[in-house]
Amino acid sequence: MPYLDHADLPTTPAGERFRSLLARPGIVEIPGAHNGMAGLLARKAGFEAVYLSGAAMTASMGLPDLGIITVDEACFFIRTIARATGLPILADGDTGYGGVLNAMHMVRAFEDAGAAAVHLEDQDLPKKCGHLNDKKLVAPEEMAAKVAAAKRAARHLFIIARTDAAGVEGFEAAVARAKLYREAGADAIFPEALTTREMFERFAREVPGIPLLANMTEFGRTPYFTAADFAAMGYRMVIWPVSSLRVAAKAQELLYAAIRRDGGTMNHLPHMQTRAELYETIGLGAYEALDNSIVATVVPPDVRTKAAE
Repeated sequence: MPYLDHADLPTTPAGERFRSLLARPGIVEIPGAHNGMAGLLARKAGFEAVYLSGAAMTASMGLPDLGIITVDEACFFIRTIARATGLPILADGDTGYGGVLNAMHMVRAFEDAGAAAVHLEDQDLPKKCGHLNDKKLVAPEEMAAKVAAAKRAARHLFIIARTDAAGVEGFEAAVARAKLYREAGADAIFPEALTTREMFERFAREVPGIPLLANMTEFGRTPYFTAADFAAMGYRMVIWPVSSLRVAAKAQELLYAAIRRDGGTMNHLPHMQTRAELYETIGLGAYEALDNSIVATVVPPDVRTKAAE
């Protein structure tokens, strides 16, 4: 329903709604949604939360994921998806955008923009995708201070501490860091770029008593596991961070190639969302119904059908 009508807006803070999902049995499946349309389609498919990836945000802007964008730019994406879907959003907070005070500012800004949860990582700037080489980490104590500060800044935002230590300092260091972040007040732990089932299972055994998040990114260091696999390994949340953007970008690549090849889009129509499907997804009719000065839209007949007649 339209976000313009306050009666259709959530009445419970986003962070509380996210906690309610975690309170239920089973694993919380959180697909990536890089914009409002992706969020609407995720909701239509039945998902109850979405993930906003820093890599997806930057890639959609034509930039690499190196900690370049600002808090305000990230908040634009959060507001867009929250407004479109009303779903709880887990947002990528990178390194907290700086030091302790920056992390607190990020929490306040993300919460005000409509986020339900955020994860921040123990990388140093310039940060990199967790599945790439040559990552640099801050001292464990510095990251723990950021986690404690983030918790102090949050009213309802769910704080997830991510550690990239497994691929830099080794598995034992990742476990030690996770325990320190748990003591600093993290609501959940995100061990990034684990590479085997045994590592996932061992991490869950060695860091008990706190929800764990798994990252099922494509083309990375983690083997392909299902949500059920991760649940069996002891994880409460799983994200597919950049999947929606990868699919959309590949589809656009094929579209532009078709236009160049065919001189138009006529041969690519079966791969497109129709006008009617677009309007149904964004709820055009419901918006028009709010304003009786707008005449209800009549979708033009499909020219392919008309030509056949």
